[in-house]
Amino acid sequence: MAKIIAITNQKGGVGKTTTCVNLCAALNMKGKRALLVDCDPQGNASSGMGVSKNQRPNTYDILINDTPAADCVVHTDYGDVIPTGKELAAASVELIDTDRREFVLKKALLSLYSDYDYIFLDCPPSLELLTVNALVAADSVIIPMQCEYYALEGIVDLINSIKMCNKHLNKRLEIEGIVLTMYDARTNLTNQVANELRKFLKDKVYDTVIPRSVRISEAPSHGIPGVVYDNYNKGSKGYMALADEFIRRSEL
Repeated sequence: MAKIIAITNQKGGVGKTTTCVNLCAALNMKGKRALLVDCDPQGNASSGMGVSKNQRPNTYDILINDTPAADCVVHTDYGDVIPTGKELAAASVELIDTDRREFVLKKALLSLYSDYDYIFLDCPPSLELLTVNALVAADSVIIPMQCEYYALEGIVDLINSIKMCNKHLNKRLEIEGIVLTMYDARTNLTNQVANELRKFLKDKVYDTVIPRSVRISEAPSHGIPGVVYDNYNKGSKGYMALADEFIRRSEL
């Protein structure tokens, strides 16, 4: 049965989608069956895996039109994807009057549990109904985080949101891990923030860090995950190492 992991951070620009795309691709390269479900109306995870944002049916159709999830899966060379586009932005409003609206995504994904080892949910950078659906469907959460003090402050709010969801909507939800992105060990700030985070959250912080990489940033413009676009650069090596650590931790 698949393990479902929501990748989220209420702060934008922290490498959330980049982490989702590259971790999913890296796991597929290591022989795992991984599916990426794009739950962010920006659709960047879809295009990052080489799938058009105009592809239908997609996540919107799962949530609003009761389309079977299996009918929305697109097979790529880097892993399977359920894409999305700008129409998903309307889903939060359209779901308002739906019974048990927080559980729609969870119910839809049940049919895919036996087809994958891991299902990753790329969430919007805000705590809205789409994110809540992802947190309810998920077994755990990965939080990408940039090493700066605003991010350190914001993670407290995010952890509180996860705890609230755990208490009221999804009792099995837990933090899978926090991954430090855009890491620059040459700066004092990076090291200070990393040390503070590890001091308070201990082994919830992954040992693997993701360094800044121009090649990783270039990859989405070619519709290719960074770990495939240039697998020798330091960012790709970081995500491949993260995949190894993720497998090791999640399969204990």
